[in-house]
Amino acid sequence: MRVTHSSLDLNLLLALDVLLEESSVTGAAERLHLSEPAMSRTLGRIRKALGDPVLVRAGRSMVPTPRALAMRGEVRAVVERARGIFLAREGVDPSSLERTFTVIAADALTAVLGGPLLGRLAREAPGVRLRFLPESPSDAPVLREGRADLEVGVIDSRSPEVRVEPLYRDRMVGVVREGHPLLGGRVTARRFAAADHLISSRRGRLHGPVDAALAQLGLSRRVVGSVGTFPASLHLLADSDLVGLATAGSARLPHRLGLRTFEVPLDLPPLDMALAWHPRHDADPAHHWLRELVRQESLRQAGEEVTGRAAGATAPGA
Repeated sequence: MRVTHSSLDLNLLLALDVLLEESSVTGAAERLHLSEPAMSRTLGRIRKALGDPVLVRAGRSMVPTPRALAMRGEVRAVVERARGIFLAREGVDPSSLERTFTVIAADALTAVLGGPLLGRLAREAPGVRLRFLPESPSDAPVLREGRADLEVGVIDSRSPEVRVEPLYRDRMVGVVREGHPLLGGRVTARRFAAADHLISSRRGRLHGPVDAALAQLGLSRRVVGSVGTFPASLHLLADSDLVGLATAGSARLPHRLGLRTFEVPLDLPPLDMALAWHPRHDADPAHHWLRELVRQESLRQAGEEVTGRAAGATAPGA
């Protein structure tokens, strides 16, 4: 089908954007306040205009076609630019805003930040939904491709055009169960290295900055295992004599499980926490509002956990 100026319906772009985000006719219909039959007809028009199925059945769900995946970032960019054109002058009223934002963050950060953010949305912007996704093991360019609106955390790889705004500086602390033998005296680098260690790594790594810092002292540690998520590591630490790590900003999570934190007696690199987004969102007042919201809550939740010593932490050894 040849699309002409007279036949072009820009509403189809908005519908396509939502369909690709939801991968569901039902979900897209709810987002756009349409009936399912109306949304199905819209999908039919999109398929006819593009000459592509766009979404196909895979069991009980629907998945985007390769062409739909390839165009997802461009579709999102066009929709965001259009929103920016129409909303730039009038700004945004959070109480009447209806959007779904996707935020990439480490699971520990999501656990600390998610509750306060969702609480504020319930009070200030009930029409806004947040979709938290974990960091990708492959470092895929999710911001550039439009698969996420915002990334929060240590931005260690990025596309050249991605905007990055520093938030605060965090650090690593050790985590062990209550009564762990390591807490029976001063935690020195040698005693720390002699313990068995557990790593939390989305990539399944068995080494990290701790090993580099120990090597500079002529020491090494024994890593007995690696788990993909931080919460999983905490439960393993609670039932063993393994030693793990957490950020000072997330120290309240192990404390809630009765675990103890302590200062790591090593010169570890700091963790520079930041916000990252694609510049296509610069002119979008709703996205600007989201960034400000996440910025405020990130700094509030970090608080004294980051700038001071983690609560209950043992002083570092020599």
